[in-house]
Amino acid sequence: MSEFAEHFGLTDEWREAAEAAHPAALEVANPPLRTGRIVRVERGECDVVTTEGRERVASDSLRSQDDLAPVTGDWVVVGETDTGSVIAAIVARTSTLARRDPSEQVIEQVLAANIDHAFLVHGLDRPLRAGRLERFLVLAWDSGATPVVVLTKADLDETDGSGAVELQEVIGAVAPDVPVCLTSAVSREGLSALDTWLQPGTTTALLGESGSGKSTLVNALLNDEVQETGEVRSSDAKGRHTTITRDLLLLDSGALLVDTPGIRAVGLWDAEDALGRVFGDILELGDNCRFNDCSHGVEPGCAVREAVESGEVDVRRLDRFAIMAAELVEQAEKQKQRERKEEKRQNNRRRNR
Repeated sequence: MSEFAEHFGLTDEWREAAEAAHPAALEVANPPLRTGRIVRVERGECDVVTTEGRERVASDSLRSQDDLAPVTGDWVVVGETDTGSVIAAIVARTSTLARRDPSEQVIEQVLAANIDHAFLVHGLDRPLRAGRLERFLVLAWDSGATPVVVLTKADLDETDGSGAVELQEVIGAVAPDVPVCLTSAVSREGLSALDTWLQPGTTTALLGESGSGKSTLVNALLNDEVQETGEVRSSDAKGRHTTITRDLLLLDSGALLVDTPGIRAVGLWDAEDALGRVFGDILELGDNCRFNDCSHGVEPGCAVREAVESGEVDVRRLDRFAIMAAELVEQAEKQKQRERKEEKRQNNRRRNR
């Protein structure tokens, strides 16, 4: 299939938003300007599908160092400079799928932009950790995407289906309203059920650990061996990173997929609202605590601790909530410190001019 921006979700709304970004684009690029969507970011350059077709485009050096660096899924305005095509402006995003950068603890790392759905992929050849699922749910809901848990490798389930049932029970306890789909890329079991979310013009990101079956699932949905896949260690079901870039891929149906590298660290970033959605039961109980600032530790009259003692709330779930809540508080404080340092640096620079 020929690739043009119209195939990658370009609507009248995105055209208007791109036109609104033209004044900024004119500062670094020359007409004629064209609208496109980033389908891959790699080593400071981007593959962009524009209204003219697929192009290899550079990002201007200033923007590549900025907080608003281009990411897969971005709509952009492309123009020409003396050295070639360049991303001259990034169109305002409707959503960002982001985590705290694992190498820079006080920096946001945007994984993909303008996402509608998030498939949380987990293989039936490994146990499911409730805490990891909760973190992926926070990440998805914080982006504004609709999460769907996709269980892969149903053909490897040697428990006559009881393994899948057990995992579904774990998921139901953590996120009762989140859809769960059981799939096998080998037998193609359950793939048609994903069509509910893989509608023309929509964008779905796949998230999961290395070896969870994301790339194999993508290949099955594309009916082609597009993404490289790797072997999984039998000792612990761990896989190696075979996907090293985030690719925006077009299905025959017109739906779009973002295949992402395996995620080990799911650090939260500015996700208080999404955290409250995942742990809504604990927050609701907390409204009945004697003290408004109850930490659900040793305070008297704590409704949450009472629920733990009665068995209504799993103490491990409360512990995970406390850890993530504290993580967000710490992250916010570090961000404030970083902003104060940056403000001080800017002030010193102005005084030294």
